[in-house]
Amino acid sequence: MGHSLRAAALLAFVVLSVLVSLLITSLKQFGSGSTRFFNATNPEELRRGLDVQLRERRKEILPLLLPHADDDDEKNGVLEEVQHSSDSALDLSLWNEVTLGTGKAHRDQMGCESLVDVRAVEVLGSGYTKLVVKANVAGGQAVALKMVNEQGVDMRKCLKEFRDAEGCRELVSYKLQKEMLLLQRLRHPNVIKFKDQNYNISINNKIRRVAVILEQGTPLQMIQLLQTPWEDRFRVCLDLVRLLHFLSRSPLGSVGLLDFQPRQFVTVSGQLKLTDLDDVSAGELACRTHADCTLKFPHRNFTVLCSTQGVCDGLNEKRNIYNAYSLVFSTYLLPHQAPPGLTHLVDHIMNTTGELKADINQTLEAFEHILLLYKLGLHLDNLHPSALRVLRNYMRISGRRVSYGNGEYRCWPSYSQQGCVLSVHSAREAAHICNSHSQCSSFTLTGQKTWTGHHLASFRSSFGHLVPDSASEVYVKKSRVPRTIKE
Repeated sequence: MGHSLRAAALLAFVVLSVLVSLLITSLKQFGSGSTRFFNATNPEELRRGLDVQLRERRKEILPLLLPHADDDDEKNGVLEEVQHSSDSALDLSLWNEVTLGTGKAHRDQMGCESLVDVRAVEVLGSGYTKLVVKANVAGGQAVALKMVNEQGVDMRKCLKEFRDAEGCRELVSYKLQKEMLLLQRLRHPNVIKFKDQNYNISINNKIRRVAVILEQGTPLQMIQLLQTPWEDRFRVCLDLVRLLHFLSRSPLGSVGLLDFQPRQFVTVSGQLKLTDLDDVSAGELACRTHADCTLKFPHRNFTVLCSTQGVCDGLNEKRNIYNAYSLVFSTYLLPHQAPPGLTHLVDHIMNTTGELKADINQTLEAFEHILLLYKLGLHLDNLHPSALRVLRNYMRISGRRVSYGNGEYRCWPSYSQQGCVLSVHSAREAAHICNSHSQCSSFTLTGQKTWTGHHLASFRSSFGHLVPDSASEVYVKKSRVPRTIKE
């Protein structure tokens, strides 16, 4: 026993020593890289160092401008030609599209008059490079503005290294320029809409440079999302799968989301949209052997094949699917409180995505199948026939609704915090739900509908005052109908 403990202690010491050594080495390398030009005192030498960084950033952006050609061989030929061209040619090709807007990229242009006096309302987020603010443009339209974070880590580091404020703004802005081009190239209903760009924009009477103007969304909050009805949570999952299906065959090829986190997404009118494209990878990973194509996750590893073309075929798609499973589906977002008639289909999706047994086409098909069944109410066919015959026990009153505040009780999850409002396919389903709630004596089918076309039904414990409403119908248990109505 003593020998085992000593051996374990010795092994731990050796491992710790190796880790410390590696840490010191990496810190030395990082330090030497970060001060490569900072030690220079000659302004010309500092500028040369900054120019090297600028050229590297331009080369990163350049491939995003090339896929307008339809033929892959033509794209590769143009890319190779430009990569061997002069710096001036690179600048001209790049800036004609990025800064002058002469390329074929699409945008929802707002017009200069709407950008004359932009009023910042609140800061939505800030990072090393960018600042995101909610703002109101002329006419009161709310938008999101992304701009260079003048106080960010990247800007401060550049100023310390190169001592050139104008050059550093240009360098730091390249990340924003890259994201702008990605938004233009990856146009899809589940990608945030790129509305416009402005290079000298007045925000609260202060001039800010390089502002990307996007539609305004609400940050995705998983805790809040878990408290919403299943139908809305299913929509988020469906939107995500539709997005991943698009990214698997986008205009830029297969695209992987390297930083797959809820904070990368927002919702706009209930629709999920990818809003942060900082860490997307266009094209598959290059490889020499199958071992180079291993996907490593905290609890699982998967390996795809290295193709004869020397790329990890399908790696981006599989990474995206598993991240969707582990970070979205399996957080109770998809299976929690799924309708009983759909649970077996939801479980099948959970199993196939968690084990990467289905590709994105099959996954999307499974989601669309569930949506179709739910929209048509076919999932209710699995209920016992007697459960759907309960509607005969209710009296229907058309063109009326119960006045607000009468007999409301709470249920969860509900579309209203003040009462019990649920999505139902039909009056039959609403009657079945009302019978399952001990306090329910009536329900109202309102004229409001959800994104699937289902009715919103309001359930009550008592029958109150009726008011005219041509779009609504009230259903009251016959045993609870007031005498005045019976007469």
